[in-house]
Amino acid sequence: MQATIYHNPRCGTSRQTLALLSDAGIDLTVIEYLKTPPTAEELRRLYAKAGLSPRDGLRKTEAGADALLSAEDDIVLAAMVAQPILIQRPLVETEKGVVIARPPETVRSIL
Repeated sequence: MQATIYHNPRCGTSRQTLALLSDAGIDLTVIEYLKTPPTAEELRRLYAKAGLSPRDGLRKTEAGADALLSAEDDIVLAAMVAQPILIQRPLVETEKGVVIARPPETVRSIL
């Protein structure tokens, strides 16, 4: 099985999720999204596949996130692209779906 993880190596939850995937023998593509942010179109696709709105994928503890809670999807996505720290992590995709792996064990639902 193949998976893509949008990963922040400084995040403990993201590191735990990466370890779960590695231990499961998954063929991984690791995207450090702070260095290589996804496009608005890619985020829109991922959230749609997960059954989430862009606001659901917003890291609400980050500065500036409060102002986006009532914003339209396009504005939220543009903010995430401009400031990828606003993307809730880790975001994981397999052929079975997409999850925000919080807690890390959530990723098992798409393996």
